[in-house]
Amino acid sequence: MSGEASSSGFNLEGIDDVQDFPWANSGETPSISWDRYNHLRETVEMGNKAYRENRWDEAINRYTRASNIKPDDPFILSNRCASYLRYSQFLKSRSASDSEFRPLSGLDPTIYAGLALKDAEKVMQLQNNSVTSYILKANSLILLEKYELAQEIIRSGLQMNPLSNPLLNLEKSIKTTLGRRSHGRPHRSDEFDCTLCLKLLYEPITTPCGHSFCRACLFQSMDRYNKCPLCRTVLFISPRTCAISVTLKNIIEKTFPEEYAERKAENDSLINPGVDLLPLFVMDVILPCEKLALNIFEPRYRLMIRRIMEGNRRMGMAVHDSTTGSVADYACEVEIIECEPLPDGRFFLEVESRRRCRIVRHWDQDGYRVAEVEWIHDICLAEGTRERHELLETANKAAAFAQQWLRNAQQVAGDRRRAELFKAEGLMPSPQDPERLSFWLNTLTSRRPTEKLDLLQIRDTPERIRRGLLYMKQEEQGCRLQ
Repeated sequence: MSGEASSSGFNLEGIDDVQDFPWANSGETPSISWDRYNHLRETVEMGNKAYRENRWDEAINRYTRASNIKPDDPFILSNRCASYLRYSQFLKSRSASDSEFRPLSGLDPTIYAGLALKDAEKVMQLQNNSVTSYILKANSLILLEKYELAQEIIRSGLQMNPLSNPLLNLEKSIKTTLGRRSHGRPHRSDEFDCTLCLKLLYEPITTPCGHSFCRACLFQSMDRYNKCPLCRTVLFISPRTCAISVTLKNIIEKTFPEEYAERKAENDSLINPGVDLLPLFVMDVILPCEKLALNIFEPRYRLMIRRIMEGNRRMGMAVHDSTTGSVADYACEVEIIECEPLPDGRFFLEVESRRRCRIVRHWDQDGYRVAEVEWIHDICLAEGTRERHELLETANKAAAFAQQWLRNAQQVAGDRRRAELFKAEGLMPSPQDPERLSFWLNTLTSRRPTEKLDLLQIRDTPERIRRGLLYMKQEEQGCRLQ
């Protein structure tokens, strides 16, 4: 009897499989017509098949249809509860790498755990002599990190069946967790806890419907639905217009000063990850000296942008490498110079690329990626040397050629292309900075992602200038480098 480890470090116990719907006894007339009974059995069997193939969202839909046909059936509710538990655990443990091309959708994992708890409580009312209902309720409470309540349910279930392995395993895990907690700070009530992150409220916001959440938790939840996470009341608030509950914040900060300071440090680490750490927006390759407009709509990236805007307004832009199945090794830091939050929660951004970097390692954080980076610079030529003098002379000639090339291209280009060229001209660096100029030259023509990645890796400034000039000449002649 085992399960996958949940995000809280527990295994879900006793739900490795679901129950098959019982046949009506011979000579017994079902409470519904035979046609509806056969349809009910078929629906439950399809749900069981989906569950066993780890398609829990489909299983939930099947069991819900079956429950509409025959409400308050303990077998159907038990199976749907198990599906909610599995799906909640799956969403909690799903990494950002699994979501690069298929963004997370649907309810929050905590909501699914709450739905599982409701089904488990209903099963307990219908079959109060069944240990299965205690196993389901204990699993639900553990996913919600309500360990003390889960412990009480486990003890009640063990009174009914002292040899239940799932309950014994859960009891052992909870004792370990509560034991670690007892060595920390003194226990306090959850009166001032956020019901989303289950931690002490930080920068609390009280909604018009009267519920309080951490500011970051509330708007992370609203990235999916603009409703109160508890009562589902539609909320017409945004991060720009919603103020922190100052009185509540002051009470919490004065009552729990050490824990509130820890929460502040935790929040600050998310906003300002560090000098050599960058949150990553995985979309495309961008070169230094480029300006780009972005429409941010995925919930994980909306969360990332909110944190960035409270910090240094910088992130890394990278591309997914199809050959390795992961993020490419080279990326570029960009700065958000314009950020327009839209009423539906999206962000319209204008970003300008700054410097390139190599990704040393990366990991998942709240659905998006964060990378430790190493900044890259071209081979430095000492001032006053012949090589440095030749490089500056090459940069001046390249700049003069580019300005003439831009004038010629603007005369023959269409409206859209002409606007792009005017924007690029405004970003032209000084020839006294050959490295940045070499990148700017390569932004004037359209390059494939693989070509841009090659340019990011090159540390030879003259070679990058040579390539930029070659690309411009070939576009001028109406052909493309293969």
